[in-house]
Amino acid sequence: MSRIPISNMAGEAVGDVEVADSLLVLKRGRQALQAVLVAYRAGRRAGTASTKTKGEVAGSNRKPWAQKGLGRARSGYRQSPVWRGGGVVFGPRPRSYAKQVNRKVARLAFQRAFSEKVADQSLRVLESLSLAEAKTRALAAILKAHRIGGSVLIVLDKPDRAVRLAARNLSRAAVALARDVHPYDLVRHATLLVTRPALAELTRRLGAAGAGEEGKS
Repeated sequence: MSRIPISNMAGEAVGDVEVADSLLVLKRGRQALQAVLVAYRAGRRAGTASTKTKGEVAGSNRKPWAQKGLGRARSGYRQSPVWRGGGVVFGPRPRSYAKQVNRKVARLAFQRAFSEKVADQSLRVLESLSLAEAKTRALAAILKAHRIGGSVLIVLDKPDRAVRLAARNLSRAAVALARDVHPYDLVRHATLLVTRPALAELTRRLGAAGAGEEGKS
């Protein structure tokens, strides 16, 4: 049983919460996490790079010069790939970089990424998080009270416009909902700042992942 301290917005301890060891996975899942991260980043690629083949370059079929009599190498058309401004051979074309990851691997990757945060003591739990106004200064004060200086992912259980707007001016802070957190988000940010209701949703997802693993074993 892993015990995680709970604090208020001022950084004062108000209790702790337990996460069952059965929900945490540290002995396996590295390959699954790698596959999910690669698939996620590949899916974000635009895939719009494009070059023109010789058939797409504008120009006529007229020969640049006569075939014989000039002492020059023969040339058939100005769109030739060997000419400047001509077509491109084997150049990039629009394509999709998407990769498929099955559900079992995705669940295991989420378990592994979250478990590493718990093991590294990079998970901070807030009793609640609310801002009277959407002020970056107010959110920065909360992060300072918890001694969070690097990149941080703030996880909420429901949308909060004030928190989202306050975090926009913090270059190393991001806000996400517990139901939408991706393993890439967990790996990308050094610290995970989670509200208590959001932690309940994350552990529910861990439990669902664990149930899926047991059902297929």
